[in-house]
Amino acid sequence: MKLDRKEILKALETISVAGEGKNIVESGAVKNVVTFGEEAVIDLVLTTPAMHIKKRAEDDIRKLIHEKFSPDAKVKVNIKVEAPEKANEIKGKAIPGIKNIIAVASGKGGVGKSTVTANLAVTLAKMGFSVGVLDADIYGPSMPIMFDVETAKPISVMVDGKSKMKPIESYEVKILSIGFFTAPSQAVIWRGPMASKALNQMIFDADWGDLDFLLIDLPPGTGDIHLSIMQSLPITGAVVVSTPQAVALADAKKGVSMFMSDSINVPVLGIIENMAYFTPEELPDNKYYIFGKEGAKNLAEDLNVPFLGEVPLVQSIREAGDYGRPGALQSGSVVEKVFEEITRNVVQETVNRNEALPATEAIKITTMAGCSAVKK
Repeated sequence: MKLDRKEILKALETISVAGEGKNIVESGAVKNVVTFGEEAVIDLVLTTPAMHIKKRAEDDIRKLIHEKFSPDAKVKVNIKVEAPEKANEIKGKAIPGIKNIIAVASGKGGVGKSTVTANLAVTLAKMGFSVGVLDADIYGPSMPIMFDVETAKPISVMVDGKSKMKPIESYEVKILSIGFFTAPSQAVIWRGPMASKALNQMIFDADWGDLDFLLIDLPPGTGDIHLSIMQSLPITGAVVVSTPQAVALADAKKGVSMFMSDSINVPVLGIIENMAYFTPEELPDNKYYIFGKEGAKNLAEDLNVPFLGEVPLVQSIREAGDYGRPGALQSGSVVEKVFEEITRNVVQETVNRNEALPATEAIKITTMAGCSAVKK
């Protein structure tokens, strides 16, 4: 018996998948039906990966065709699973009012990434930009200490009829961190999905307002948090921080590689070398390269990415961070001068990136961001 495609489609309207209500034709689960004489091929797309649901659907289709048309019919059912996005999954979208989102990353811990982020933020603010910092280091948040707001708690404000978190403001920088919601001695013991949900709330349930720059202080390494951030936001560009020593450079190289990979494709604005050299106060003309000389600068050249500058190993930078006042705020200091130069380079590379490249997409989720160029 020759099978008829239209008759099979009509018959399939009597089959439904458990939990979906509608029949498989009405729900759109049947994507295609092809017949070749006594052979029928049905392409089916289900929204659940459960093996028993798939097996039941396949058996029901085969039984229907055998009983209604021919017991000798050859029936092939191709099943594909496309699970719908869950409501609490991170969505890839731009945040209205935020022009540029800069991820500050490092391959390994202890290289001063958070210190660099804090000093970049206050320097940008001093230059007249509106700036925010998202402390995405869920397991080791440090921005509350570095901005002297350890005891602060974000309040709730109503924005367009919705309740939003109001970021804490310090030194003209807006800040959100998981550290505002946990006790200083409390360890955050979360699996990836919980950490991603917390980040999602700090990103999209916050009243950031209009910002020229949102700096994201990422945790060390190349893991789940990094992917969650880049799935949730179209990152304008990334800055990688490293010390000059070989073990740090090896990990920094992996960080650059992550951003430049085809699946992520976030422009790398450049590399910053922290703890580049030590100059004793009593010997201001001497430089001691404790961790090696120009390692990050050479890495930038090897990887063909910009070198944004070097930060010396200065005691006052550490002290300023511990006291909650970033060193770049010290007027007339070496630290201020160093970070002004580095920040100018970051701004220039951001301008170059926005003029030369299209807006970055959030990975895996195809929402384009409307990132405009920063102020010049």
